[in-house]
Formats: sequence, structure tokens, C-alpha cells
Amino acid sequence: MARKITMNGQSRKSVAEVFDDFVLSQMAQGLSDITIATYRHHIHSISNHLDIQKPLEALTRKDLEAMIVSMRASGLAHNSISSYCRVFRTFSNWCRRVGLNIPELPKIKDKETVKEAYTDAELLALLKRPNKNCSFCEYRNWAIVNFLMNSGCRSASIRNIQNRDVDLDARQVILRHNKNGKIQTVPLCSQMVSILREYMPIRGGKPEDFLFCDQYGGMLSMNGLRLAIARHNQSRGVEKTSAHLYRHTFARKYLVDCGGDAFMLQRLLGHSTLKMTKHYCAIYDADIAKDYDRFSPLAQLNQPKEKIHRR
Repeated sequence: MARKITMNGQSRKSVAEVFDDFVLSQMAQGLSDITIATYRHHIHSISNHLDIQKPLEALTRKDLEAMIVSMRASGLAHNSISSYCRVFRTFSNWCRRVGLNIPELPKIKDKETVKEAYTDAELLALLKRPNKNCSFCEYRNWAIVNFLMNSGCRSASIRNIQNRDVDLDARQVILRHNKNGKIQTVPLCSQMVSILREYMPIRGGKPEDFLFCDQYGGMLSMNGLRLAIARHNQSRGVEKTSAHLYRHTFARKYLVDCGGDAFMLQRLLGHSTLKMTKHYCAIYDADIAKDYDRFSPLAQLNQPKEKIHRR
């Protein structure tokens, strides 16, 4: 339990206590469970490098600079430090809005990274139909992986799809649970329609039951989905086991192999702004490689030159 510090006869809250107040306010505003869990996880990690039992009003910029130095000395990746600082900055901004004094945290920008997507060879193995005698869970995992490559949706969205959200005649699925809080409709390709038309009678259940359920018909937990994807991938000889990597792979293949555009990708991925979509476009730029032999100095220098012959 966080201790309270008494100064000049008044009760002064520690950083930890004020952070609890911040989290409570964010819950009241309807932030997602995942975001709230991220806040709690990050403040726990931050506490390894900053005394969060210290009174908030006694916190100094030097304390925050020492926190960052400690994180770097511990071997934390640059983008992990950036993520922790981003959450603490969100907390700091809230503190100022409610009239609490807190020092400015030095800004640390994320470093641009390119996540290794699933290769085509891996995808062929991952999307291959399982044996007819497989268990329900193995069959469900295969259907999930196909759905991820059909839509590129987030794990939280796929866990919350209900039977009633699927309209096979209209070839679409309604995603009611999204990071931005908005309802989204995603299209289904012909292959995905066929898979769901076969899967749904086997899954059964009521309209309000979850489409991709656990073995007892209940909602898959986030960890349950993570383990399901890991088991499926490893059983197909694929060492990468990230569910979110399917989203990155979807974006890459949509832009590079399918010739999709940024605005449609933004709609498909459910991004509120073009910021993240622009990131995908920047790292998976298909246009820059088209007909590059026409523009490459190296290619131009190595083009054969025709000799002039006397007629």
C-alpha cells in the first residue's frame, strides 16, 4: 500500500497514489481494458527505476532524468524506454490538467523499426487446412489464422466477435470491439466465406456467443489466444509466434503484393488517423521498386551500348 506523506499539516500523496487516481479517471472515461492494463504494467516497470512512493510534489526533473539513465543502464531497449516515458508523460499531462505540479519529462522518440513479417513459405504452412480428424481447438486456430490474414484485425477485436456479427451473404463481419471505440465492418474474401460457412455449424452456439471461443464455448482470454497462435505456428514448424505479426504481414502483403492503397489500408486496419498507415507505407513502399532499372545509376551504367556499324 502506498504511504501518504504529511507536510505542513496537509496530506500529500505519493506518485503511486496519484497514478492510481489517474488510472481511475481513465477507466471512468471508458479506456479499454488493454490500455488500463498497459498503464499498470508500465508503472510497475517504472517503479524499478523511480521511487514512486516519493511525494509527487517532491519529484524533480533530476529524478526523471535519473530514471531514464537507470533504464538505459539496465539494458532496456530504446523503444521500451520510449513506451514507458510515453505513459508517464500521459500521466504528467493529466496531473497538470487537475492542478498538480509535476516536472516535464524529457522526450524520447521511438526509433523506426521494421518487424520481420511471416514469409510466403511460412504462410503457406500456417494456412494449410488441418487434418479432418483434428480437435476443435486445432480447427479453430486454423480458422483464426485465416481470419487474421483476411482482415489484419487486432487480437482484442477477434476475441470479441460474436456469431451474430458474421454476415456470410453480405460477405462481411462487424467488429464491435476496437481500440478506438468505433464499430468497424471488415470484408470477407471468397475463401474466408467458405471457411466460416464450414466452421460456424461446427462451432454452433447462440447468436450472442463468441465466434472464436475456447473449448468450453466461452470467450478466449488474451493469453488463451496468444497460446493458441503459438501452438498453431509451432505445430506447423514456424518459430515466430506473434499474433500481432499477422497484422504487420497483412499490411505488407496488401501494399506490396496486392497493390493496395494507404486510405483503404487505414479503413481495413481501423486506424483513427493515417499516422500508423503512413508508417506501413514508408517501410513497405512497393512503388519505389517498380521499374527501378530505368532509374538506377548502376543499371544505366551496365546497359549494353550498341556499336555503330558502317553500312
